Amino acid sequence: MTSMLYILLAILLLGILIAFHEFGHFITARITGIPVVEFAVGMGPKILSRTGKKSGIIYSLRAIPVGGFCRFVGEDDPEGKYRDDSRCWSKQPLWKRFLTVLMGPGANFVLAFLVLLLFFWIGGLDTVAPGSSYVPVLSSVSEGGGAFRAGLRAGDRILSVNGADTEISAEAAQDPDLSMEKTVMSSAINAWKYGDPPLEMVIERNGETFSASVTPLYVADGNGFMIGVTYTHNATQIRHDSLTFGQSVSMAWKEFTYYGTAIFDAVIGLLRGQNLDQVSGPVGTVQIISQEVQTYGFTAFVNLLALISVNLGIMNLLPIPGLDGSRLIFMLIEAIRGKPVPPEKEAVVHLIGMALLFALMIFITVRDIGNLIR
Repeated sequence: MTSMLYILLAILLLGILIAFHEFGHFITARITGIPVVEFAVGMGPKILSRTGKKSGIIYSLRAIPVGGFCRFVGEDDPEGKYRDDSRCWSKQPLWKRFLTVLMGPGANFVLAFLVLLLFFWIGGLDTVAPGSSYVPVLSSVSEGGGAFRAGLRAGDRILSVNGADTEISAEAAQDPDLSMEKTVMSSAINAWKYGDPPLEMVIERNGETFSASVTPLYVADGNGFMIGVTYTHNATQIRHDSLTFGQSVSMAWKEFTYYGTAIFDAVIGLLRGQNLDQVSGPVGTVQIISQEVQTYGFTAFVNLLALISVNLGIMNLLPIPGLDGSRLIFMLIEAIRGKPVPPEKEAVVHLIGMALLFALMIFITVRDIGNLIR
């Protein structure tokens, strides 16, 4: 595949996630009898549009392939035009509205779990074969670094450095005292001095072996001369096991809860002001997805679909004005008070929140584009 095809694949992934999120709102509203005005996939101008003959619902495909919405009668009505309309969103029973809003994030959780379940049930599970050894595999390669200039890329297996075999035993790989600085690869890099010949590496990529001469570059804010990579030790022999449905459910739940915990911890970190520079918008997300899928293939696509779907579900449950979590908070206030917050006031809160979110998204997108150009 070309890079453009991987980018299109990444956009498709985001489109699937958002469409499924909005479908969660849509199908719940249809089941509970809440009138729907429009179900849209994408944002911006309409490309295609069709109106249901019986329901009168507008189904539309829009120009910008990121986003979407499910619009209800009188939703976010700051002027109160639909105040007396019996179809109005605010006049629907509280439990119907609560369930309809909740099932947007809920649909993303369901999608993530089902994708993981089918992946394990159909594809099985790869495990380390008994007696397997381990070799360094590049997790990331910094553009402009010595390794990148020499043609190394993420996913490459480093078989030897300066004639020294990088392979280690299973026992060594599991040894908690094994420091990455003590491995053959890191030792060779750390021992390299200015004026020394390039590091001669033997690389394996997609079953083919080739040699590369890598010259470390000085990094002022780093630890001296570096080649610009991160790596882990991966097994050289993999055993493929088929899984029963019950085993697949167990594995899917394990992965699902792992993703959920990781994202929850990341959100807590962001609220504490940590890793703010790592937040990505649509452009940055598409770039990450396309790179991962290009390097690791279909497995990466499935894992990213599940991970981002869980992320979308959790983020939408946060009590941020304009998001589902904020709407749920207003409904809980309504349940406690015994009467709703005036729809006009709630609509203003959501509209202000959406405006701020769009402004933040634009800022992050501009930053992502700048990083991409650099």
